[in-house]
Amino acid sequence: MTGHFEGKSVLEHLKEARSRGAFASAETHGTEAPGCISAGSDSAKETAFVLLLISILFHPVSPTTLILFSIAWFLWKTGRSALLGWARIERLHRLIQEEKWEIEHNREEERQELTALYKTKGLSGKLLEDVISVFMADDNRLLSIMLEEEMGLTLEVFEHPLKQSSGAAIGVLASSSLFISTFIFFPLYGPLIISACIIGISSYIAAKQDRSRTLEALIWNLSAAALAGGTLYFLTQLIK
Repeated sequence: MTGHFEGKSVLEHLKEARSRGAFASAETHGTEAPGCISAGSDSAKETAFVLLLISILFHPVSPTTLILFSIAWFLWKTGRSALLGWARIERLHRLIQEEKWEIEHNREEERQELTALYKTKGLSGKLLEDVISVFMADDNRLLSIMLEEEMGLTLEVFEHPLKQSSGAAIGVLASSSLFISTFIFFPLYGPLIISACIIGISSYIAAKQDRSRTLEALIWNLSAAALAGGTLYFLTQLIK
C-alpha cells in the first residue's frame, strides 16, 4: 500500500492523480484549446494579428510579401497543431497504460481509491459496497471510471490530431485570404478593420468553445492587439 500511495493518504493520492490528468490533457503551449474549432479560431486570430504587424513594420509592403508569408505561416501552424495534438495523445496513452497496470496489479488500492471517490459523492453503507463491487467486476469499465473520476479525463472529447490541424489550416487560410483581399482593395484602413473583425470573431468563438465570458474575452483580445499594434506603429514612426 505504501508503494502505491507513496506514503500519502488516499485523498492526497487522488488529488495528485487529478493533477496528472489535467497535465496530460492540457495543450503544451497553453494557448490553443483542444478541438478543431478552437484550433481554427486561434489560428485565424494569430494570422490576422501577425499580418497586421507585418503590414505596419514593413510599410509599404507588397501583397506578394503577405502571400509568401501566409504560405510559410500556413505550413508552420498546421504542422505545429498536428505535432502538439500527437504529443497530447501520447501523454494520455501513457496515462491510460499506467492506470491499466495499476488495475491489474494493485486491485485493493484501486478499490480504496474508488471507495473514497464515491464516498465524496454521498454514497455509504450497503449501497456503496454494491456500487464498488459492480465496478470492480469489469476491468474495462473500471479503467474508464478511474480515468474519468480519478483523473478527470473525458476521452470522448479528444479529437484526432489531424482533425485538429485541419481546423488550424482552415483558420489560417480564411484569415489570410480575408486580410490580403482587404489589403489589396482597401489598403488605407482595410487591414486594421478586417484584423479587428477577425480577432473579435475568433475570440468570441474560442470563448464559446471554452465556456468563458465572451465579452471579457472579446475586450481583452482586442485591447491586447490594439496595444501591441499601436506600440509597434509608434516605435516605427519614432525610428523613421
